[in-house]
Amino acid sequence: MSVPVVYRARAYDTPDDPFDPATAAPGFRYDDDLGLAVSDDGVIVMRGPYAAVAAAHPGTPVLDLRAGLLLPGLVDTHVHFPQVRVIGALGMPLLEWLERCALPEEVHLGSPDYAATIAEEFVASLIAAGTTTSLVFGSHFAPAVDLLLAEAERYGLRVTTGLVVSDRILPEPLLTTPDRAYAEALGLASRWHGRGRIRYAVTPRFALSASDPVLAACASVLDEVGGSLFTTHVNENSAEVATVAGQFPHRDHYVDTYDHHGLLGPLSVLAHDVHPTDAELDVMAARRTSVSWCPTSNSALGSGIFPLRRHLAAGVRVALGSDVGAGTGFSVFKEGLQAYFLQHLLGDDGMPLGAGHLLHLSTAAGAAALGLADTVGDLSEGKQFDAVLLRPPPGTALDLGLRHADSPESALGKVFALAGDADVAEVWVGGDQVASGGFVRPVTPREPAAPRRPAG
Repeated sequence: MSVPVVYRARAYDTPDDPFDPATAAPGFRYDDDLGLAVSDDGVIVMRGPYAAVAAAHPGTPVLDLRAGLLLPGLVDTHVHFPQVRVIGALGMPLLEWLERCALPEEVHLGSPDYAATIAEEFVASLIAAGTTTSLVFGSHFAPAVDLLLAEAERYGLRVTTGLVVSDRILPEPLLTTPDRAYAEALGLASRWHGRGRIRYAVTPRFALSASDPVLAACASVLDEVGGSLFTTHVNENSAEVATVAGQFPHRDHYVDTYDHHGLLGPLSVLAHDVHPTDAELDVMAARRTSVSWCPTSNSALGSGIFPLRRHLAAGVRVALGSDVGAGTGFSVFKEGLQAYFLQHLLGDDGMPLGAGHLLHLSTAAGAAALGLADTVGDLSEGKQFDAVLLRPPPGTALDLGLRHADSPESALGKVFALAGDADVAEVWVGGDQVASGGFVRPVTPREPAAPRRPAG
């Protein structure tokens, strides 16, 4: 196995869970002169002090990244493909926002030309934000999901997504039947699941819009597509929770609408869970199901403050999601900052978060939630080289903050307080560079092949 390049960097990662009391403070690993030898198939084959790594690979080209900070690629565990153009619609609760903003836009993806444009904007926006791995809420239209996955494949991203299915409440163009939902999902999975870095996710929108027959069809797909994921929404908004209780009087609680069909397991991710009962947390912990915490969306829609301490105490895994477009952007750094604010506001009911916690929630926790902990999430030997280099433009707030930080923990805290898309200079996925100098670069180009500025 050849090693075409050695990376030299100042780097942070979280190979150990900082929420584990056994993890030493500050909860992250920092190296100020790290060497990473990366094989031609994108695997980190040696990690250590730069001098030792360079000596072990004489004559190998060195890429010196010390002008910036190297982090693992960011992981977004809940983001909506069709909602790129409705980001920032504030002042509405969930159900009103869906009716006025999200659902009318999602209807437009029934046009393949429109869906292709949105796919380009969506993938470019992920890359611009430094997101290398994502669990994506797809479209209600199978051709639009095909277009999204073709674009993700072109740039080499790690994307897990699927057909969104519903059979009630939503606008008629977004509705399906159990038989059609099953057939279209299997068709998509047969084309894409396990192809390169792409996997399939069984995706009922939520129990509010998916009846028992549709949820049963989802269970059949999950059972037939080995290694597929399950994702949906739960307990986001009080009015939503009450409505679901009325629709499913024969279920114990909202989580049980999914658990009854065998949809919950270690590869299941439930978005939001702002208003869980203790019984629901017990079920999720028993099934080893993860929760995607979406702080800016929960704030923007007035959904509530996520009870992180209760989830962790119950043994439920938590990672971050941007929830574009109810969330206020693609940046997982922004989600980390909002997470910090909200837990701080909860006082004794909150979970104090340090910089290491935020990095873990943004990287390794997301990789674990998506069943990729052995592949990505930190910069250890044996992992794929998924990474983002932050190099803020001179004179910006982050540039000044980093230059005057008095410790590695202070510098990492400033990253979450101040970093944005403009600070993301380079992005790699599996050793493939997919962004450089602010431009996204296809791994498998089509004509025209010229790099283009990312949307947003």
